[in-house]
Amino acid sequence: MATLSPRVRSLEIIPNFYQLSIRAVNIFLIIEEKITLIDTGFRGGSPKIVDFLHKIGRSVEDIGLIIITHNHVDHIGGLTELRPLTKAKVAIHRAGIINEEDEPPYPGGVRRLLSIPFLSTLRGHFMLKPEDVDIKLDDGMMLAPLGGLQVVHTPGHTPGSICLYSPQNKMMLVGDALVKSLNNPNLPHRMVAMNFKEAVESVKKIAALDIDILCFGHGKPLYENVNAKLLKLVEKIGGYTS
Repeated sequence: MATLSPRVRSLEIIPNFYQLSIRAVNIFLIIEEKITLIDTGFRGGSPKIVDFLHKIGRSVEDIGLIIITHNHVDHIGGLTELRPLTKAKVAIHRAGIINEEDEPPYPGGVRRLLSIPFLSTLRGHFMLKPEDVDIKLDDGMMLAPLGGLQVVHTPGHTPGSICLYSPQNKMMLVGDALVKSLNNPNLPHRMVAMNFKEAVESVKKIAALDIDILCFGHGKPLYENVNAKLLKLVEKIGGYTS
């Protein structure tokens, strides 16, 4: 692990696949002929992404694809800064595309706050608009990076939440569909899940895949006994019905 600044850490998880942690949010970079960026962090973090790319001999202009795991401010905030610097296409699950008349993809109080008419101008800071999106993702779609990156629709935290699965590397990027608790995967807290029952079903969907490396939206990756820990989590939540 290399330290870029007191607030930025980089980790090469597998060759040419990096996790940057900026203000407690993880951003992932797949370094190939064209770079793929997964999530963009909060607004204000893009200079740190640019700086990291310079350190490994690449340029922000090399980013060809930006994939968003879910439409929350800590994962999409940097996009408005990065967009003018690159010609990258932006991809998000079609259920994560929010029209003006749709409810914001946030739980409870934040959703109500952003639904107040005179606060509607804040919506553009908290979520992507349809015109920000170039590629609409669907469950099971295969993307080119890492020799094949499968889109796994995992609603619950938000309706459009996705995970990204690399069969070749037995690696899953879960966004906020799971959180890391001590050294174990766990469900997102009910307070930050729009539909907890869907979140439970999504965990079962994740656990059905062969995974050796689990990468989270927040915190360090999990490398040890991942399949067994996921199955244990499924067993723990198996009786959830409401």
